[in-house]
Amino acid sequence: MTDTEPRTSGTIEGGAGPGAWAVLLPAERYEAERLVHHDTLELTGLDGAVRPRPGDPVAVLVDEPLRLVALGRVALATGETREDPDDPQSEAGPGALVVTYTRRVLDEPVPVGGLALDGPVTGLDPAGFRELADRIGPPPARRSWLVSLDLPIEAASPAEAVRLFWAYVQELGPRELPAFVSPAGDELAMQAFVLGAEANQDPEEDD
Repeated sequence: MTDTEPRTSGTIEGGAGPGAWAVLLPAERYEAERLVHHDTLELTGLDGAVRPRPGDPVAVLVDEPLRLVALGRVALATGETREDPDDPQSEAGPGALVVTYTRRVLDEPVPVGGLALDGPVTGLDPAGFRELADRIGPPPARRSWLVSLDLPIEAASPAEAVRLFWAYVQELGPRELPAFVSPAGDELAMQAFVLGAEANQDPEEDD
């Protein structure tokens, strides 16, 4: 093997790397990323895996079936990772791989065929990364949305009701509470979302 011939792991001898990477998200972490917005993706449990360098482009994928869900770039690690890799809010510990998102399609993953991954982090050649990135296409136009959360709360005062509201939000979070969203100016198009997906909240329509 020469100094420039790729290994099957995605690295090359002499310490150089492929320049681009595919990161495979566990299913539970993918669901967590869909529930709450994050500017960065922190991955733990990669001890012994090949480590991308800061600035390297990254394609983020999920498996079964293989789909592309985001693009990003490796950021400087903070020296800390989350104790629970499937919970972005858990306590921090050493050794994370940090990826700054540059494009996300978490709600509409792009099918990927013919790409062989050999672990949570796999090296890609630049042409392979560009081919993946081109599948996503340009970002859609942004617009204003109205998002609300309505909770009936029994309390002795308005201030107490607000405190209880935030306590319930922190305790239950997006896994249990429905959020209601509609385009600004079109409240009749309001739709409920639970667990990051549209949910029917009208019991009469279920009959």
